[in-house]
Amino acid sequence: LLVYVRFNPSHGFPVELEQGASVAELKETVGHLQGIQPDRLRVIFAGRELCNESTFQEFYLKCAAHPTCDNDTSAALDLIMLNTRRVPCIACTDIMTPVLVFQCAERHVICLECFHLYCVARLNERQFTQEPLVGYSLPCAAGCPDSLIKEVHHFQVLGDEQYERYQRYAAEECVLQMGGVLCLAPGCSLVCCLCQFVFCRDCKAEFHEDPCRQRTDTATGSALQGYIADEDAALHARWEQASQETISETTHLCPKCQVPVEKNGGCMHMVCPRPQCKFEWCWFCRVEWNRECMGNHWFG
Repeated sequence: LLVYVRFNPSHGFPVELEQGASVAELKETVGHLQGIQPDRLRVIFAGRELCNESTFQEFYLKCAAHPTCDNDTSAALDLIMLNTRRVPCIACTDIMTPVLVFQCAERHVICLECFHLYCVARLNERQFTQEPLVGYSLPCAAGCPDSLIKEVHHFQVLGDEQYERYQRYAAEECVLQMGGVLCLAPGCSLVCCLCQFVFCRDCKAEFHEDPCRQRTDTATGSALQGYIADEDAALHARWEQASQETISETTHLCPKCQVPVEKNGGCMHMVCPRPQCKFEWCWFCRVEWNRECMGNHWFG
């Protein structure tokens, strides 16, 4: 059995295991290859951490018309089926086949093209829901209750590129819910990364020895005299500085989960966009939304 593993920033590499091998055995093998104690490794698949006793099976796409039997190791995509009843898509209203039928009480139907657009839009906004017993998933596009897609292999219809992004976001959300902190270096977002970026866990800025609230700004040019940078590096630094200033001016960190939130017009009443947070707070005071904020500066 070949299991493809992506360890932190490395490219995926195959690990050969015996048929029916456990997660604990995979940790032993990867730990030996990477020089890390196995008990420090976590195996995350589709947003769920696998326990040591779990065993690996070969998953492949299977026609939903052929149900999974007790001894079958396949993952049947039972929500995708032929549109024999000619039900119009809930998004584009066209009659297409095959379609995905959500698990809501109304059994809403969506064509695969619109399902792809729906998933990508939610990925871009990180609006997937992390459910411990299910993983990183989405509900019915109509917002119906109790309609979460329980078999996350359905998201493989997104294609390799988007499905890889889905898996990465799922792993990141799982880490955040377990109390972990992601690396803040641009383009990194790992837990124990190799980019050597050191930051403060409390304020999420570059590491500093003084208290967060009293930290001074980055040293000015006069304090850096004597350091000679090449022209390309200097140009890059100016762009980075401009980017950081723009982010600082247009975003505040959610007081509860510390995720950057951008304000584009509207009132001072903010709601954290993370589905797992949804904390209501004041953009002006940066505290939980209250009657004082409502009376003094609701609209600026």
